[in-house]
Amino acid sequence: MYQKLEIKLVNIPPVNYILAESGLNLPISLRKRLFDLIFSLMSILILLPFYLIISIITYISSKGPVLYKQERIGINDKPFKIYKFRSMYLGAEKNGPELSKNNDPRVTPWGSFMRKYRIDEFPQFFNVFFGSMSIVGPRPEREYWKYEIEKETLQYNKLSKVKPGITSLGQVKFGYAENVDEMQKRLRFDLLYLGNISLLLDIKIILMTVMVILQGEGK
Repeated sequence: MYQKLEIKLVNIPPVNYILAESGLNLPISLRKRLFDLIFSLMSILILLPFYLIISIITYISSKGPVLYKQERIGINDKPFKIYKFRSMYLGAEKNGPELSKNNDPRVTPWGSFMRKYRIDEFPQFFNVFFGSMSIVGPRPEREYWKYEIEKETLQYNKLSKVKPGITSLGQVKFGYAENVDEMQKRLRFDLLYLGNISLLLDIKIILMTVMVILQGEGK
């Protein structure tokens, strides 16, 4: 069974790829994986000195580990560990799962700076290199939030047919979601991405992400 999506995006040539129920077809999947390997390795090598500096600042800025790991749901609903530089105080979720929001008191001052420029996401290049994530793809959520969204719309389950990404069309067009309603709005853009997947589109989304970072419009 196949689902054909024919969607035109602003400034993005229409591409009528077919997304199978089992995921991307093999040629697209191989090209995307090769691109991910090259891009993530180059990023890791370039950022290596900065990893040390960021780690030191994170360590002295607040009590707790430098890296933060959390279980997220990946391709084919398989859980994996996502890594970030810790941007919150310890015990930030002692009362249960809670999405981050603007001016969140759980976020440290240094963490707020990292989030603004998405520095906290840098460790995820290792996730990409080792295959649990892609450079571009729908942002992965925790199991709790995934099921909360699917209560409202089963369309969200389609995102699990591809690897989650460090950045996504939904991320650059809508931004981080603070609640389930905003997750549903962001879903529209991620579904558009699934219907138009190509390396050209991935590169455009990366460039859009760079612009967001340079403008300090991260969260």
